[in-house]
Amino acid sequence: MEFKKFENLVREAVEDLPGEVKKKMENVAICVEELPKRSTERKEEIWKGKILLGLYQGVPKNVWGRGFGGNLPDKITIFKDSIERFARKEEKIKEVVKRTVYHEIAHHFGFSEKEVRRLEKKIYGKNRDN
Repeated sequence: MEFKKFENLVREAVEDLPGEVKKKMENVAICVEELPKRSTERKEEIWKGKILLGLYQGVPKNVWGRGFGGNLPDKITIFKDSIERFARKEEKIKEVVKRTVYHEIAHHFGFSEKEVRRLEKKIYGKNRDN
């Protein structure tokens, strides 16, 4: 898939968020990269055989405190090639992009990996890896 088309899928996923979620998103940049760097995979403790689809880096909103202004934005990175390898078919890529964007935004709001997985199971009826 062309890079620009993939970026548009990410933009659409953000636009499709409920209004109240979009209003509360602050100080976060959403980027697209081809693949995670090896150093990122090691740092984030990605296990062999797993594919890193997205990554949240920053200070979650539920940790923000008094005088917490003026910080660099949090960063959500969506990995194009990883999603394409995971989804395998173009029609599934859009769904995986949307789920990955939502997953990383949940981390921005302070949800742990375990909590995000539980929410995904509730919403989608199965794990993200299915």
